[in-house]
Amino acid sequence: MVAFTATITTDVTTDDGVRLTCTEYGPCEESAVPVLLLHGLAGHTAEWDALAELLGPAYRLVGYDARGHGRSDRLPGDVSRAAHVRDAVAVAGQLALVRPVLIGQSLGGLTALLTAAAHPDRVRALVLVEAGPRGPAPELPGKIGRWLDSWPVPFESPEAAAHFFGGGPAGLAWAAGLEVRPDGLYPRVDRDVMVGCVAESAVRSFWTEWDQVRCPTLVVRGEKGAMPASEATGMRVRRPAGTRVETVRGRATTYTWTARHNCTR
Repeated sequence: MVAFTATITTDVTTDDGVRLTCTEYGPCEESAVPVLLLHGLAGHTAEWDALAELLGPAYRLVGYDARGHGRSDRLPGDVSRAAHVRDAVAVAGQLALVRPVLIGQSLGGLTALLTAAAHPDRVRALVLVEAGPRGPAPELPGKIGRWLDSWPVPFESPEAAAHFFGGGPAGLAWAAGLEVRPDGLYPRVDRDVMVGCVAESAVRSFWTEWDQVRCPTLVVRGEKGAMPASEATGMRVRRPAGTRVETVRGRATTYTWTARHNCTR
């Protein structure tokens, strides 16, 4: 059996000159459904490795490090929601992902939602993991800044980093995204860029955009996650025919459930 893993890494350059590093998993079947994976704030594409293995070759899976994240350009001039939407469209277009399913987690989920709202003809379906249109959240930039300031940089080892990020698969995934230097491990993100990425969520909600989504949507929230049940319920109430909401226990369970019950089936 051929291993299904990250096999191709390429760069896409956006209209405003930002370089985005993309990863394609494979090999996939000729009839594979295209899927674009969007990670969360301060994350990186490899966080999707476990999900990619579960989904397997029936899907053409492509992820990319968002602007300001991972191996993509670290200091982009524009970190607005609109810029992130343009990035998703650019990656899908340049890598020939025709009407992909968008799977996004947290801030990547918001990007997926806004992309589907702005380009309904280009998105097949949505899977939103711990992501929705709720807002405004004026405390969010300060909260993100304090969280990043709390990182004990440099981390002395991958094990120390994984422990700091909560251990288990999630902690290991976060640790894997750090840059290794002679004196320890450093984040691949800039604090002010990360705070800028959430600036719009501090001052507004995105319910109007949610009402513009036309494709089938699966909303996955963790029982002990950050997404309130009221937000997921509100999404279903406003779009009852096209929205399915599931609450799951544990991060690993969330990945497995998404793989086995995603809304393309």
